This record gives sequence, structure tokens and C-alpha cells, in this order.
Amino acid sequence: MSFFYTFFTSIMDLIHGLLELYKWIIIISALMSWVSPDPYNPIVRFLHTVTEPALRPIRQFIGHRLGPIDFSPFILIISIIILQIFISSIGRG
Repeated sequence: MSFFYTFFTSIMDLIHGLLELYKWIIIISALMSWVSPDPYNPIVRFLHTVTEPALRPIRQFIGHRLGPIDFSPFILIISIIILQIFISSIGRG
């Protein structure tokens, strides 16, 4: 194996791991929204700051067409999974 293949594979593994971490942050943020946490809690503020830039465009696109349930975290997680599959196929194939 060449150095560039190993380097490229390592970068793809790093991106895959970061996407996995972000996916769990979205899940935690969605679960926390069900219990109405204190908005001044530093953890809640961090989760909101990290997830809101990715969720806002999805919310604007789907609007309130799907009723009162917010499906934007689900759509974002599905998108991340598809991106992870794509990255894995590029890195390995």
C-alpha cells in the first residue's frame, strides 16, 4: 500500500468518526428537547449551538407541513448515514 492510500483512508476514517459523533449529538439534542431543559444550562446551550445551524435549513424547507412533530433531526440523521455510506465506499473502494 502506498502512503497516499493510507493517508486518504485515515482522513476518511476521521471524517466518518466525526460524523458519527455529530449524529449522537443530534440524538441527544432531540431527546433533551422532549423534557424542556433549562435553556441557560451550558450543556443545553452547547447542544443548541452545535445542532441548530444544520437543523434550521431543514426546518425552513419542511415547515409545518408534517404537523407538530419536528422531523428535522430524523432527516439530518438519515442524511448523515447516507453521507457515511458514501464516504466509506469512496475510502474503501
